[in-house]
Amino acid sequence: MTRHARNCTAGAVYTYHEKKKDAEASGYGTQSQRLGKEAVKDFDCCSLTLQPCKDPVVTKDGYLFDKMAILEYIISKKREISKKMKEYEKQMTKEKSELAELAAAEKESQLKNFVKTEKNIVSTPVRAFKSDSTLGGPSVSNMTEGRDKHLPSFWIPSKTPEAKKTAVKKPESNVLCPMTGKPLKMKDLIDVKFTEVKDPDDKKSLILKKNRYMCPVTHDILGNSVPCAVLRTTGDVVTVNCIEKIIKKDWTHPLTGDKLTEKDIIYLERGGTGYSTTNNGLEAKHERPVLQA
Repeated sequence: MTRHARNCTAGAVYTYHEKKKDAEASGYGTQSQRLGKEAVKDFDCCSLTLQPCKDPVVTKDGYLFDKMAILEYIISKKREISKKMKEYEKQMTKEKSELAELAAAEKESQLKNFVKTEKNIVSTPVRAFKSDSTLGGPSVSNMTEGRDKHLPSFWIPSKTPEAKKTAVKKPESNVLCPMTGKPLKMKDLIDVKFTEVKDPDDKKSLILKKNRYMCPVTHDILGNSVPCAVLRTTGDVVTVNCIEKIIKKDWTHPLTGDKLTEKDIIYLERGGTGYSTTNNGLEAKHERPVLQA
């Protein structure tokens, strides 16, 4: 590929880097930027508040939440579902009443037609030899035979066509997880117990510490770059390395000695490591208007 000099504008090739540079300088065109480690949440932060959890709980899928935050979310969603359900039931009741009124009106019209035909002994004679012009024929005008009362009109308010009301769909009865979209219940949340790093020389508060928690078995420092898992029976957070090398040998809890199964291990979803091989979606886009010729 032909390379351009710093101030060369006469070349036939417009490189990708020149295009990106011009787009950034002009203020037009969508820009993509790779997110770093500081742009993603830590492993011990709530998936809703993005703040370190004070009372952490975890779902079956491994997403961490603060207990107060997820409780408020579940309560607000239940209120929203009950409100939508009332609107749906109101709509269904209205539709049933309208159908009943239509059925009653149709039955009444059939009865009137039957009575009317029974009263008429002599029917009207058929005029087979007279043309439509003699009978007066149907009129071409839209304003005759009472059709002017049914035609819509955009300049008369009483005759303007009305927009149909949107039908209310039946809402989902279950509260869905904000991360996975699966049904979420309070009884499915499992309390999580982190083991703090005890360093007598570090006088900082727990939130300000860079190394806050460790594995209670191997004493490895926990972080986004260290895969972790929660033991369902006690809620202890251990490293995946500890599970593979220690727990899976005899399937016993290393702290209590209780028997464990594969279902008792919940792998935590990490916030991000900053490396594309470990996490997906580490690219952000800043959409701006495109300059077209």
